[in-house]
Amino acid sequence: MISTVALSGVSVIIPVYNESGNLEILCRRTLEILRSINRPHEILFVNDGSRDGSSEELDRLAATETGVRVLHLRRNFGQTAAMMAGIDHALYHILVPMDGDLQNDPADIPRLLAKLDEGYDVVSGWRKSRQDGRIRVFLSQIANRLISSISGVHLQDYGCSMKAYRREALDTVRLYGEMHRLIPIYADWNGARVTELEVNHHPRVKGHSKYGMWRIPKVMLDLLVVTFLRRYAEKPIYVFGGIGILAFLSSFAILALAFSYKIFAGVSLIQTPLPLLAGLAFVTGVICFLMGLQTELIARTYHESQNKRTYVVRGTPAFQSCAASREFGDKAA
Repeated sequence: MISTVALSGVSVIIPVYNESGNLEILCRRTLEILRSINRPHEILFVNDGSRDGSSEELDRLAATETGVRVLHLRRNFGQTAAMMAGIDHALYHILVPMDGDLQNDPADIPRLLAKLDEGYDVVSGWRKSRQDGRIRVFLSQIANRLISSISGVHLQDYGCSMKAYRREALDTVRLYGEMHRLIPIYADWNGARVTELEVNHHPRVKGHSKYGMWRIPKVMLDLLVVTFLRRYAEKPIYVFGGIGILAFLSSFAILALAFSYKIFAGVSLIQTPLPLLAGLAFVTGVICFLMGLQTELIARTYHESQNKRTYVVRGTPAFQSCAASREFGDKAA
């Protein structure tokens, strides 16, 4: 990982997979905008195993344009991994990811930065006038509402890659699966101030989309993981223990029902599957409790082996030591 060298600089991170024909135009437009904002800047293209000539086009841009860097991944790892690689290798303090298909507009970068300057840590783009198919937009809207309601971080458009982050908001974030869309949720965990800003969105002119409707169930499963980690990563016994308690209660209720049949209806215990179900529920409860204890040990190992804290400090006000205070008092006297 490359450490930050200029806190005031801007790193534009662009994951690329088979976008030949779009890259030179995107690079030229983005550089034009970045040079106008009078801050240190770079464009970091992350080539995610492209096979259409994008690699050669990116190398040419890096060789001819100042402020352009390229990171070539060995194969296609997916957009989330490419985004994580860009975050790890970016030089500057402000991170602005965007897509490489010319649908995001580099002209929105100054507006995102201005919003950050208002005191926010994350500014998420909102493609209010999205230029995609109606079915795709409709399904995306449903997914966004579901994610917002479950996560508690209310955004109109989680799928928009055009965002701006302060690096410290992502210090503890590691991305897996399709979780790059859920970065604002991770940032919110760290106490980041998150807001949303309407951005431009253009129809795709060259190439084709790399994503279909099959990504929606993946995002939903990732959301399930994120929700579990947010609420129970430090106390997993609450999940497994809760299920275990329900299993025990179910076991006793089923057993009571079986005995009531025997007492009031004269039905033998072996004539119904109720005793077997009661035993199965009891064993399930025991297993859940044991899993809860095991995951508690894993959670402690995870935090203590890496010296991870269970809290995040935003900052501390100026502090004067007691010794300094006494010295000041003596001089005043």
